[in-house]
Order: sequence, then structure tokens, then C-alpha cells
Amino acid sequence: MGKMEITPVLKQFFAGKKVLITGHTGFKGSWLGLWLSELGAEVTGLALPPLRPDDHFNLLQLDKKLTHVTGDIRDYSAVEKVFSKCRPEIVFHLAAQALVRRSYNEPKLTFDTNIGGSVNILEAIRQTPGIRAVVYITSDKCYHNKEWDRGYCETDELGGDDPYSASKAAAEIVFHAYLKSFFASRPELGIASARAGNVIGGGDWSEDRIVPDAIKALRDKKKIILRNPDSTRPWQHVLEPLSGYLKLAQELHKDPRSFSSSWNFGPTEGSIKTVQDLARKIVLVWGSGDITVQRQEKAVPEAGLLHLNCDKANQELGWFPRWGFDRGVEKTVQWYQKVINGEPALKVTSTHIQEYMEAQP
Repeated sequence: MGKMEITPVLKQFFAGKKVLITGHTGFKGSWLGLWLSELGAEVTGLALPPLRPDDHFNLLQLDKKLTHVTGDIRDYSAVEKVFSKCRPEIVFHLAAQALVRRSYNEPKLTFDTNIGGSVNILEAIRQTPGIRAVVYITSDKCYHNKEWDRGYCETDELGGDDPYSASKAAAEIVFHAYLKSFFASRPELGIASARAGNVIGGGDWSEDRIVPDAIKALRDKKKIILRNPDSTRPWQHVLEPLSGYLKLAQELHKDPRSFSSSWNFGPTEGSIKTVQDLARKIVLVWGSGDITVQRQEKAVPEAGLLHLNCDKANQELGWFPRWGFDRGVEKTVQWYQKVINGEPALKVTSTHIQEYMEAQP
């Protein structure tokens, strides 16, 4: 399959489609919600309320662009009610407790949300006729991390030493069980899990994440503090994996049997950089700033080396990253600078989506 033509194909496919997103008030979910809305989809979102006044969802005023439902995926009755009312044709499941460090402080919440909540979503899908495509997002941290130099591929061992990683590995096992036990008998339904690396982009204000921490420091004219400067991650702009999810949904809808499996969406080798590399690039694009290292003696364990092999998505979906590390960081920093300086977040975000769709892989 050749490289995808993103703009006309996606607009033609998603226009008028009923789409349900879980987690649309979160960082990735808010970008996806706006993108789908601008593609002409009829979008319903189910999620907890946004945490902060300056969260991306609030800045976009996304509740005016889609049907916004406040609810907890741990509550099956709330999930069931949304599915029953929305009757979606396409589902994107993103809702999760998404922070590794928080999972150490709140392991039960993490397992209840990422496993129990995902079971609720899968059960609602099982009980809802008419669904044609489901993209069930987990994480690159679902893999049993052996600190390999090579990227993990979709058939590698699942597992996790921390609560977050373990919850995502378990969510993948639950997905596989539903796929084989229930959805294989529904030939019209395509359902796939998607695993993405570390995403960056405008509008993320989450705790203990390098980009929001760096931006806050630069905004306040303070030093950027790094805990683990030598850790490597597969950094990618949020629009990179989201474009993969959109493409995957389209192919699942068209050919359920061929695409119902698991898929990695990560950057090229050139985007696998250390935390310090990322911080230095942020400072360079911002135009000023200082970095300092403060290693924590009692810090919770975090992976040192982790990246994905995306050959399957490249070869079978025709999906490739479009921006890469440098441009992804540039767009991320520019988003924050423009919004901090008073430009409307909706305008900046929409412009970035349009620029991404017009970029060449």
C-alpha cells in the first residue's frame, strides 16, 4: 500500500459519520475531537471533566463543536447510556489514567480505569449493533521493557513492572480476549488496538511531563529541571499517532478482517532522543532559557530506553510520520508561545492540523 493522501480521503470518509471518543477532554482526545469535527464527523465525547481551566479542551471550547458528555468509564451504566444514545459507527477509546508517576500514588485508580474501564467500553461495544470500526488505544508501555536497543514490534511480550505499564499490558490482554471470543463472530466489525510512543504538542499541562514542565519554567523565567536527562523516548507530535488512528479506523471500516489486530505508531529512529536533547531543542526554539539536572534519590523507577518498530503500520497501512522530531518540537513550542501571547488556541490548533494534513511524509 502506498503512502496515504490524508486530506481528501479522510474528509470523504469521516464526513457525517457518528463517532464516539472516550477521553476527549484529555490532551490527545481534545486534538482528536477537533480534528474529527473539522473533518465533518458527528462527534460525541465521554470523559471526566477537564482538570484545569487552561486545559486544551477548555481553550478550544470544544464542548461547542461536539456533543460533550461528562462521565466516568468505570461506571458501566454511564458508558452504556452514551452508547445507547449515540449509536456510534466508529469508536476511539482513549480514556485512561495516563501518567506513570501517578500510578505509583494511585495504583487502584490506575487499574480500575485502565483495565475495568476498558472492559466497560468493550462490553458496551459488544452490546451495541451498528458499530463498524473501533480503535482501542493503549500505550507503548504495554510491552515488557527489556531496555532493548531495537524497537518493540506488535508480537513482542506484554508486561509491566510499574502499575501504569502493567495496566496497559492487561488492557491489551483484555482486548485480545474480546476480539477472539466475541468480535470475531461479527464480520462487519473491525477492531484494533493502537500503541503509541511519547506524544508532545500544544495544550498539554499535565503534571510530571517534560514539555509542560519546560514551558512553565520558560514562561516564568525559571530553570528547566530534569530528573532523568539521559532517558530516551520516541518523541512525536500528537498529530502523528492521531493520523494513524484515523487511517486505521478507515481501513477497519473497509476491511475488518485484514486490520483487526494490534498496531504501533511511533516516530522514525531519528526522533528517538534523550530528555536532555528534547529540553535543549525546546530552549532553542523558545529563544532563551536554562536547564539544570536534579536527580531524585528516591525517585520512582522509570524506563530508560523504549521505542517502537512501526514496520507493520508503514507497510500495511501506508502510514508514515510527517513532521519528525525537529518540526514536532518547533510546532509544539510555537503553539505555547502564540497562545501565551494571546492568540486563540482554536486558531493555532486548527492551523497546525491543516498544516499537518498538507505535509508530505
